[in-house]
Amino acid sequence: MIEVTDTTFEEVVLRAEKPIVVDFWAPWCGPCRAVAPIFEQLAAEQDRVLFASLDIDQNIATASRYGVLSIPTAILFESGQPQVTVVGARPRSYYERAWARWLAP
Repeated sequence: MIEVTDTTFEEVVLRAEKPIVVDFWAPWCGPCRAVAPIFEQLAAEQDRVLFASLDIDQNIATASRYGVLSIPTAILFESGQPQVTVVGARPRSYYERAWARWLAP
């Protein structure tokens, strides 16, 4: 998992050569801690999509820019544009279906 900030978001996410999922989270959020291992597993098992995390408490500007009102929120970006947003803690299979177009071999 790549950690991104308001400062690095444009370079790391918006200019990424591959699709990238950004996990918008906060340290105090229990559901965020529950889904983090799912994203880590997906990141380790495939190389078509990058995975990053952004602490919304420390990076308010980026969270606001993308309308993140509930966490966890995971947004898949491709070519600098948000493509699919998943709000809330979901099982791994839900994320795999939501991002199937990008994760599929």
